[in-house]
Amino acid sequence: MKHVIVYGAGGWGTALALVLRAAGQHPVLYARRADFAARLRKERVNRDYLPGIHIPENLPIRTGLPDLTAASLLVLAVPTQFVRESLTPIAKRFPRDLAVVSVVKGIEVGSLKRVSEVVRDVLGRVPVCVLSGPSHAEEVGRRLPTTVVAASTNHALARRVQRAFMTDRFRVYSHTDVKGVELGGAVKNIIAIAAGIGDGLGLGDNAKAALLSRGMVEISKLGRAMGARMTTFYGISGVGDLVTTCYSPWGRNRAVGLAIGRGKTLGQVLSEMKMVAEGIETTRSVRALSHRLRVPMPIVDEVYRVLFENKDPRRAVADLMTRGAKSEIEDFEMPGKSRRR
Repeated sequence: MKHVIVYGAGGWGTALALVLRAAGQHPVLYARRADFAARLRKERVNRDYLPGIHIPENLPIRTGLPDLTAASLLVLAVPTQFVRESLTPIAKRFPRDLAVVSVVKGIEVGSLKRVSEVVRDVLGRVPVCVLSGPSHAEEVGRRLPTTVVAASTNHALARRVQRAFMTDRFRVYSHTDVKGVELGGAVKNIIAIAAGIGDGLGLGDNAKAALLSRGMVEISKLGRAMGARMTTFYGISGVGDLVTTCYSPWGRNRAVGLAIGRGKTLGQVLSEMKMVAEGIETTRSVRALSHRLRVPMPIVDEVYRVLFENKDPRRAVADLMTRGAKSEIEDFEMPGKSRRR
């Protein structure tokens, strides 16, 4: 019997294993640490990353290197900066026809590569699909209605992943713009940190609405420079994910910004966190990427300065608000067309 490997037992990996089981698949959840896997098997709840959600007895939880020979899909659910080291031990024996479903939202530091590119760096030309959208694990685990996108340059693979995950509570749309879907999922985490900072400073709804609007402009301009489709950013994996992560109390990136806006340093925030906020390291990557491609991203620049250069958040807001006057139309009438992939 073929099973779906869920590689990573954080909150999102655990929630997706439950979705797959509800969809009639046979998921196997793999945890990195043996002691953590043993605790999950005993307690049948992931109290570190997804508290209050029961894990059924017939959902296997394992550790170590996964059995790839009987797998139909490998769902990659580890933080962005650990993708490369997590895949390297299984690279030599990875089947060339086994599809990887990345549910990771970030850009690798150093290489500045999207996660699907890192996957192929390590595993070679394996089939890759990206699953992304507004989907907090805490709500998915409680079977609240959720909609995401499955994107692959191979539309047949996107449809296959769509069928594998689809339930009456987890709706999946297929897509072919992998670049756009990955960039939307990654960069919105930076805007969410900015939104949290604004909430911590008490800047109000007007400022937050402007932040989301201008943040989407920055995301789409970077996407255009990288050859993504502009329409992707105004769909589920773009504006949909951006709105959710900037407003939801579950958002880890917003929570980081909120704490900083209330006076904490990044070091203090990190020392108190159990889970990874992808937007922190992705801020480094996206800022470097925007400078390489000469795409102005003033919000990203200011978040970087607050996180890594100890800039006062109020000063960052003031600098954004006092930038030179410009026409909004210019941002939507840049020359050139996006390249479809």
